[in-house]
Amino acid sequence: MSKEIYVRNIFSAIARQYDFLNSLLSLRFDRSWRKFAARVSEVTPKQRVLDVCTGTGELALAYASELDNRTSVIGTDFCFEMLAVAKQKVEKQKRPHAFLPIEADTLKLPFSDDTFDVVSVGFGIRNVSDIERGIREMTRVAVKGGRVVILEFNQPTAPMFRSLYLFYFKKVLPFIGNLISKNQDDAYGYLPRSVMQFPDCIRLKNIMGACGLQDVKFYRKTFGIVAIHVGKKK
Repeated sequence: MSKEIYVRNIFSAIARQYDFLNSLLSLRFDRSWRKFAARVSEVTPKQRVLDVCTGTGELALAYASELDNRTSVIGTDFCFEMLAVAKQKVEKQKRPHAFLPIEADTLKLPFSDDTFDVVSVGFGIRNVSDIERGIREMTRVAVKGGRVVILEFNQPTAPMFRSLYLFYFKKVLPFIGNLISKNQDDAYGYLPRSVMQFPDCIRLKNIMGACGLQDVKFYRKTFGIVAIHVGKKK
């Protein structure tokens, strides 16, 4: 089974439990990480924002809070079930104009070059089958001088905390996540495996540079378990 099919299958299966488990397993830090990502991207109220691999739209909605009420953040994902949860969420919150969901693959975005002021991804770029190609596609649809923002899990570097964190991340989190979601495909075992394979902060910064981004900065948060990278299109 290809990575694309596997990822789509597991996220389809856990879509309805996804937000609850994210909040539970991150001890509610996930909200502050998304707010920080929106803030450091220096988005302004009338700018155009695209959030790829948007899932249930949490990062897209963090951006929507920074925008003009009449401006929608476009969120793309190749998993219909996740987008359906996002749509229900904004309707329940009475924010129907905050978020425009579009089913699309990050590797083949259906937008013209130089369209968006900010192109973001939160906890999703590691799930695409070709990370560099995904970042190049994000860069392509950004305007010149626009920002590409990547919020992703990272491996802590402090030895003592790293050991405790990896025990939680590899053992406790998958057990709780799979138990509550009742997932049979080890969806929450996939999470630590994918993070362990993901480039560290320096390597990701270099990849972003090779994809046409400059002045790439990264910010480690919560003892380094996540990092936010921000680069500007040349």
